[in-house]
Amino acid sequence: MAGTPPKLPAVTVILPGGQTVRGLLHERHQTPEGWRFKVSLPAWQNTEDGRVEPAWYTVWVQAPEHVEPVDGVSYDDVPTSRLAPPPIEREILGPRRPPGWVLQKLDGRRGPDRGVVHAPDCDEAPQGAPVLTVDQALDAAEKAGVRMCTLCGAAQELEPLLHGFDHGFRQGS
Repeated sequence: MAGTPPKLPAVTVILPGGQTVRGLLHERHQTPEGWRFKVSLPAWQNTEDGRVEPAWYTVWVQAPEHVEPVDGVSYDDVPTSRLAPPPIEREILGPRRPPGWVLQKLDGRRGPDRGVVHAPDCDEAPQGAPVLTVDQALDAAEKAGVRMCTLCGAAQELEPLLHGFDHGFRQGS
């Protein structure tokens, strides 16, 4: 066959509509969405002089939806790239919240509250508010009538930056 790939293990490739064809497996790659397999399928191609000849069509497909192993074939030597495991900190702490801060303006309210600084994913945060950097959030928090949300952790994260890291500790102890 024209352009025959090097010796590669056979796989069964599932085509749209459920038909299957024997193909060759080049490599496997793990993505956040799942596995992708690079396979070559036999096909036909036209030559410049008008003839038709066998050829290989190579494509990445989803596994296992579009690929099945062939009984008795070893896939041990197929190049395989995996996602790096998450750092141990991520396993312990869980996923991170979105970066930045948002300011909820409480215009028109009587009393001392004029605004609240929230984490962007806080249930109380206004939708569509611009995301602030830490410096912008600290500037907003220093304004009279603006407080930091205690529900989402904004107060716990920003207070030490505003008042020093020894805030809340007794001096001289």
